[in-house]
Amino acid sequence: MADESAKTAPTTEAPQKTLAEQATETATAVKDNVFSMFGGGVKKEAPKAAEGEENDRSGSSKALKDKEAAEKGDDDDEKADEEEADVHFEPVVRLTEKVETKTNEESEEQTFKMRAKLFKFDRESREWKERGTGDVRLLKHKENGKTRLVMRRDKTLKVCANHYIVPDMKLSPNVGSDRSWVWNAAADVSEGEPEASTLAIRFANPENANEFKEAFIKAQQENEALFTKKD
Repeated sequence: MADESAKTAPTTEAPQKTLAEQATETATAVKDNVFSMFGGGVKKEAPKAAEGEENDRSGSSKALKDKEAAEKGDDDDEKADEEEADVHFEPVVRLTEKVETKTNEESEEQTFKMRAKLFKFDRESREWKERGTGDVRLLKHKENGKTRLVMRRDKTLKVCANHYIVPDMKLSPNVGSDRSWVWNAAADVSEGEPEASTLAIRFANPENANEFKEAFIKAQQENEALFTKKD
């Protein structure tokens, strides 16, 4: 009976490991010992949350550095501008005397001025040619009281009309225009020598043309008394 009870009782001993399992465990233990001797071992991965925080910190730091660099650059630019503003250059040539340019109008006063365009009739080609654009002026001499018409081109200021307004002149409306006048000047000296010329002048609008006509006729009437007295 004792032998039968021993045969049927359950055993508590662990099952024996096979030779293959024992060899695998031994190899693993040896490998771990070798890694630990040389500072090796299984590499542990950093938590993802920590990596994100590290990236955020590095990004913020970079942005802060960029901002500081930009502000420093602005300060440098302002300093450079201030330094450039203080630069002073001495003139190479100093003008010791003021040169006065005479226009032969110093003894006259201006009684009329208006912008216009002047034309001259060319007898050879039988056509109108533009003389220039500028201010037409009536200048009255302060001593003898005579009034002349003077017109200079823009920019160059070259004279393109210069003659007295004599009694025999007559303003005629240009054909097909209500802002243009035509007249004959027996002695226009714009080219240096007195020359008989047929001139035409055109204004921006009819109102300007009428103002010119009124000033022209008034000067003509004043000159008529002066020229008649002289004769």
